[in-house]
Amino acid sequence: MASMTQGDAPSSTALDFLADRATQLRIDSVRATTAAGSGHPTSCASAAEIMSVLFFSVMRYDPSHPKDPANDRFVLSKGHAAPILYAAWAEAGLFPREQLLTLRKLDSDLEGHPTPRLPFVDAATGSLGQGLSVGLGLALGSPDTRVFVLMGDGETAEGSVWEAAELAGYYRVGNLCATVDVNRLGQSGPTMLQHQMEIYQARFEAFGWNAVVVDGHDVAALLDAYENAAHVTDRPSVVLARTVKGKGFPGIEDQEGWHGRALDAATADKVIAALESTRHGIAESWAPHLPTMHVAAASPPAVTMPRAPYAVGVKRISTRRGFGDALAALAKIDQRVFVLDGDVRNSTYTDEAEVAAAARFVEGYIAEQNMVGMSIGLSARGRIPFAATFSCFLSRAYDFVRMASIGGNNIKLAGTHSGVSIGEDGPSQMGLEDLAQMCAQPDMTVLYPADATAAWEATRLAAAKSGPCYIRLGRPDADVIYPPETVFQIGRCQVLRESANDRALIVAGGVTVFEALAAYEILQGEGVNVRVIDVFSVQPIDADTLITAAHGAGGIVLTVEDHYAHGGLGDAVIAVLAEEGIKCKKLAIREIAHSGQSAELLDRYGISARHIVGTLEEIL
Repeated sequence: MASMTQGDAPSSTALDFLADRATQLRIDSVRATTAAGSGHPTSCASAAEIMSVLFFSVMRYDPSHPKDPANDRFVLSKGHAAPILYAAWAEAGLFPREQLLTLRKLDSDLEGHPTPRLPFVDAATGSLGQGLSVGLGLALGSPDTRVFVLMGDGETAEGSVWEAAELAGYYRVGNLCATVDVNRLGQSGPTMLQHQMEIYQARFEAFGWNAVVVDGHDVAALLDAYENAAHVTDRPSVVLARTVKGKGFPGIEDQEGWHGRALDAATADKVIAALESTRHGIAESWAPHLPTMHVAAASPPAVTMPRAPYAVGVKRISTRRGFGDALAALAKIDQRVFVLDGDVRNSTYTDEAEVAAAARFVEGYIAEQNMVGMSIGLSARGRIPFAATFSCFLSRAYDFVRMASIGGNNIKLAGTHSGVSIGEDGPSQMGLEDLAQMCAQPDMTVLYPADATAAWEATRLAAAKSGPCYIRLGRPDADVIYPPETVFQIGRCQVLRESANDRALIVAGGVTVFEALAAYEILQGEGVNVRVIDVFSVQPIDADTLITAAHGAGGIVLTVEDHYAHGGLGDAVIAVLAEEGIKCKKLAIREIAHSGQSAELLDRYGISARHIVGTLEEIL
């Protein structure tokens, strides 16, 4: 429609056209949720004009090619309003409107909350408070396009929203535009601020945003607000839309108790009839604002990492240093690599990558949720984001990790300072539950290098592997035991010691590999041969090698790990060997640790060489 070109004053026909599109989106949302017997039609209704204006006037995108990198991006942070997102794409012509009636069915990708199974969804949403972080990552990863995020007012109670708002304002991300659908009602009752729009405005402005308050059901006002946002390029913008939940639903709009309730057939018919009566009957067709140029998705470049630069037995180097060295080398040769850090870059050694690729380094400060959320957005733009912090602090961002796994996003997480071996900092800094958390996600690759060479290779492998990955890294310096030419693979372990007459198998990871090797030397002196395996890849785990090694060692297996007893390396090994009827003994951390020196903590909590030897002597 010529009258809807951005920058021109819209005609009354154009405004009526957008109002009718909003009506259609409401009708489609009601029909879909009623057919499904569940869903959130009232949450869709409050956002109808917002969606109509964005999809049919403001955004530049090719509706037949939703993955085109040149398209503006849209993130539905209030993922429970998924039906109106699906309705918008159906209205844009991507798929037949009849398909909306498959909502929430097992054989349909129109799920209750959006996932990247759909080509127009960049990140799984539905766990509230995450979309703005994802949108920030999308905006940073694609500065030549605009990114629009639709949030609910209820989710602004989440701290992660303000983590993202603060950082977007700090970095003055001008291609990011958020909209808050302020419909006043949450699931259990009114939101904290209800319709106090001046407070929302003051909060966003305090974080450096351009904040515009509008009537969210006034098409002309929305067009003006987004036009304002388009011309403010030195900071992010937010459209604060005052709306009514269930707008257009007689007897339901602005009433409590309707959140997450599909309308029964009779009520749906009455609501649809009421909505139909508001149509303006505009027959004019819609022409999308296409991107200025189409961009074909580029094939990943061929990248050849150099070998690790460490010599065996020359210098003690921590695995976190090996990771930092490898990441810097990788960032120099692969322009897709972005590095994010949580204000610990001189501890995670991502400061090396900051020097190597300053334009692709994002200091996330002490806001781990937002750091991981930005990584999700960056990955959706074809970047390879590495986000690093202490492993214990990733627990603060675990819900983002969970959603990244649901979405299959290509994020790479590095957790340093794992285990009691970090020493004097004490239990608040000791990541002792991270393997359990990460391995709980079925598609998460989890690598646990023992020395700097293994850490270098783990970084290379994670970058090359599609999908979410976690690298567990230690603080203490350690001997280099692997020469640069050692071959590491995801899903393969390293057999470090073996003989034809081994009487037991020790399976270790990270710092406990060195305790296992020390125990091996002690037992050798006593005339007892044992087999030693460095697990390296915790998930997927090398089941074949472990089973073969266990049988070759007489079926006696001891696992040892610097991790809590539940859900870590030991449980991963036991799960494999139990199917073969092989029993394992597990050494792990079984109480809250104390500050102390690394070696004395390993011994105090039962995972040192002395305890390995004593346990095996008792068994044998």
